[in-house]
Amino acid sequence: MDIAIIGAGVIGLATAWRAAARGAAVTLIDPAPASGASAVAAGMLTPVSELAYGEEPLLRLGLASRDRYGAFAAELEELTGLPTGYRADGILEVAFDADDLAHLDEMRRFQESLGVPAEALSGRECRRLEPMLAPGVRGGLLAPRDGAIDPRRLAPALLAAAERHGARLVREHAAAVIVADDAARGIRLRDGTEVRADRVLLAAGSWSGGIGGLPPGIVPPIRPVKGQVIRLRTAVPFLRRCTRGVVKGSPVYLVPRADGEVVVGATQEEMGFDTRVTAGGLWELLRDARELLPGITELEFVEVSAGLRPGSPDNAPVMGPTGLPGLVLGTGHFRNGILLTPISADILTEALLEGTVPEAGRPFTPDRLEDAA
Repeated sequence: MDIAIIGAGVIGLATAWRAAARGAAVTLIDPAPASGASAVAAGMLTPVSELAYGEEPLLRLGLASRDRYGAFAAELEELTGLPTGYRADGILEVAFDADDLAHLDEMRRFQESLGVPAEALSGRECRRLEPMLAPGVRGGLLAPRDGAIDPRRLAPALLAAAERHGARLVREHAAAVIVADDAARGIRLRDGTEVRADRVLLAAGSWSGGIGGLPPGIVPPIRPVKGQVIRLRTAVPFLRRCTRGVVKGSPVYLVPRADGEVVVGATQEEMGFDTRVTAGGLWELLRDARELLPGITELEFVEVSAGLRPGSPDNAPVMGPTGLPGLVLGTGHFRNGILLTPISADILTEALLEGTVPEAGRPFTPDRLEDAA
């Protein structure tokens, strides 16, 4: 089977790897693979800490994907010889004041009602785990099975794995899906070149709605949600594990890497396709990070960047066959693209090769959003 994939972020890359490994002839189309939101993301694997009311199906999907990550990363590293930065040493979520602690306690009760345990900690217990925390931190929660991966290492490894199995990369812009006999038959590139295929996967993130050639209503609205991120560096240990905080109702997170990098993020802004880094966004991140970890201001500044998360109308991923035969969607992963990479690749590979959606993916098929398209 010939498969064309629009978009070489982590979702498109992982699906290309899995589909090519099963014998499909895969063509990846992206002018800048392994970039975009995948290159800006911090890489927390935290379905528990990201849990929100009304998102129980997404929680189950996230837990299933998190639990696959150890084997997924090990297989990828063995195949390519490239590191991924995978770690599974838990995520600590802390509260700055009494109101923030009340919010965390409410979330803990909600998690427990869904059968997801979270360990409540006092401020002293939090500081025992992370000595650099401010003395005033009131308490927190420990999600011991959550973890992190480095997306800037993960994405190149996924590309290498896909190419190892014969996937072809075309560094061009996809202009339109070729539709013939009422079915998707390939991709037309911006330069006019055509890539013919039996199946097309649209995994272009925030730009998924801008691909031409498709009948109205086939792709639900996918909006860009801006996130700004700061990267710092330290020569001495600063954080032992990923740490999230709530500071006067405002969320912030810090993700340490083995090489001394500390990623601080991330804002959440509905600003369209604006990827400018702003002084206000960076100030908010540093302000809240400093409240939790006063020593953050002594770290070396390395980089600031902004990316666009693809948000669907219900903020859940959109995965599976569409009303146009031959076209499969793999977009709308919003804040969970890195977390959901292993399970999304499995869901989308089955959709492409078999035309079916496994049970884990059925709550996230495009037809649930038909009224929104």
